Amino acid sequence: MTHRVTFDDLEIGEIAMELDDHDPQEVIAWALETFGDRVAVVTALQAEGMAILDMAARLRPDVRVITVDTGRLPQATYAFMDQVREHYPQINFEIIFPDRHEVEALVRQHGVNLFYRSVPLRLQCCQVRKVRPLVRALEGLDAWITGLRREQWASRANIRKVELDHDHDGIVKVNPLADWTKEEVWGYLEDNDVPTHPLYAQGYTSIGCDPCTRPIQPGEDDRAGRWWWEQGAPKECGIHCPIETGGFEHEAHAILGHGATEKHQVSN
Repeated sequence: MTHRVTFDDLEIGEIAMELDDHDPQEVIAWALETFGDRVAVVTALQAEGMAILDMAARLRPDVRVITVDTGRLPQATYAFMDQVREHYPQINFEIIFPDRHEVEALVRQHGVNLFYRSVPLRLQCCQVRKVRPLVRALEGLDAWITGLRREQWASRANIRKVELDHDHDGIVKVNPLADWTKEEVWGYLEDNDVPTHPLYAQGYTSIGCDPCTRPIQPGEDDRAGRWWWEQGAPKECGIHCPIETGGFEHEAHAILGHGATEKHQVSN
């Protein structure tokens, strides 16, 4: 398939209503059939993403899978990438990277561990290392499939299984696990012998960059291990929950040059 497949808000709203009570596999099958080679599973290889990857690979063994290597991932994640590729030898596995010049400019101005100093600097690091590489990858797609669930965080409570992603030029965003619980995700992984990230066994419940992720403490929320030093800040990197402000846009423009935030803006 080479032609673009697009929908307007009314059309996608009707499709979302139709698919809302469908199983994840049915939603994924709809996406694969509708968008052909212009849809990809986008995952950081966490539990939800691995469930989606496995479901998609059973439907289409050579499904496109995109993951972002920020350059700051735990060594366990790199080892797990190799394990995933060995387990699913037919998948079209694409590892994307941040722009070297953007990273150099960021580090030159703010240092390697800028994210510990303030929320805006942390979000700027996420923007350069994670958000912008993904934006570039999505430019060649008509749809992307994610592992988002409504119960994960307040900012995700209203996601639909199929929706237009107006933050990425109106392509379709597919969230097959939107109404699943954490228990359902792990039940699927166990029932189907899906590989899982080794850091879960060490108390991690959300896995990102190495310096920004830790195991949670008893009684903490599942995303408490992300950017744990921040108080009252959104537990988002900007990929799924852009937060607009002029402050970040000005800073990004100064560092990266014109057009740095034209696709995706985040702030504190």
